[in-house]
Amino acid sequence: MEVCQSDQTVANGVGDQVECLIPAEKLAQRVAELAKAISADYADKPLLVVGVLHGAYVFMADLVRCLTIPVRCGFVMVSSYENDTVTSGRVKLRLDLTQPVDGEHILMVDDIVDTGISIAWLIDHMKQKGPASVRLCALLDKPARRRVPVAIDYVGFEIPDRFVVGYGIDCAGRHRELPYVGYVPTKKQS
Repeated sequence: MEVCQSDQTVANGVGDQVECLIPAEKLAQRVAELAKAISADYADKPLLVVGVLHGAYVFMADLVRCLTIPVRCGFVMVSSYENDTVTSGRVKLRLDLTQPVDGEHILMVDDIVDTGISIAWLIDHMKQKGPASVRLCALLDKPARRRVPVAIDYVGFEIPDRFVVGYGIDCAGRHRELPYVGYVPTKKQS
């Protein structure tokens, strides 16, 4: 287990312990590295950063503040998990972009690429709108659960097959406020 800042392994009030997987300092360092690479790649291109709600909002906010290029921002929301920890396999578009993206360079920002079902669907949906390009930046990559191939252009961290929370990522609406990425150990993982 990673060493975290003081008291970063917390009880969530319902008996679960959240163990630290990626401490806040490592997140900040990696976000800055990703922003540097993205800024270099889009130095001469206008960029529309599109965050996938709700899980990516903290990551996207930190990433955008570290970019050294001008950007516009938008948000989309899809769901396939509902309030469960296992995907239903059916993607529902809950919120679409309101601005036109024809000819734009789009950088999708997602919290985690797990099965790949939702983000693959969303990338295809964006490509149908006629942008100049669509690339993907994901804070976390969990390849052990991939069911649909997804090319991730900018990856924060590859993680093991654990249900993670924190840094904007939730479990049934809980734990988004944690400043680190953690997980709730199961009997197999403990």
